[in-house]
Amino acid sequence: MPDTIHLWIIEDHKTYGERLVRALNRLDGIACTQRFTACEDAFAALATEPAPQVLLLDVGLPGMNGIDGITRLRQLAPSTAIVILTVFEEDDKIFRAICAGAAGYLLKTSNTEDIAAAIRSAAAGGSPINPHIARRVLEMFSKANVPQKDYGLTPRELDILKLLVSGSTIKDAAAQLGIGYYTADEYIRSVYVKLQVRSRGSAIAKAVKEGLV
Repeated sequence: MPDTIHLWIIEDHKTYGERLVRALNRLDGIACTQRFTACEDAFAALATEPAPQVLLLDVGLPGMNGIDGITRLRQLAPSTAIVILTVFEEDDKIFRAICAGAAGYLLKTSNTEDIAAAIRSAAAGGSPINPHIARRVLEMFSKANVPQKDYGLTPRELDILKLLVSGSTIKDAAAQLGIGYYTADEYIRSVYVKLQVRSRGSAIAKAVKEGLV
């Protein structure tokens, strides 16, 4: 049996939030132990409780909105994968969420199975993004026409970066490149340093925006 994924949700819509918690807790390998209606409540909980592996985060919340909350959440729980789950699909919100360090971006129209798959992917180090949103991201960044910069990435680092953009986990990337897991992890860390980013989401956003892959 695989280890159970420890999940938190920040969602202020009572009916949707309660139904989602019940649906996810019925699945094997996922345990949603906390649901908050505001970012500030999650901040307080993180001061006394272990951080979850994955956090589903709404955008439109009372008090601090979800996108602004990402920065504080990453400070309090740097190892937690934050996945946006929202009704909003505006370019500005998508861009800001990814650049702030969100590991993924889903729409509330996603069914329970797709949300569960995204949770498992994020817990494994992937970057789950709704296919429709992924197309929007590519279109948005392609219009930016930002000149490509030379970050000194080696061919192997570029290979790793391409796999990150495609949504591969570290384990998947290592297998596809025929290298060990820890070697792949070292390449990814080197990519972060050269691109001057701190998260997978930020690396992906920068790579696509600047035409590095």
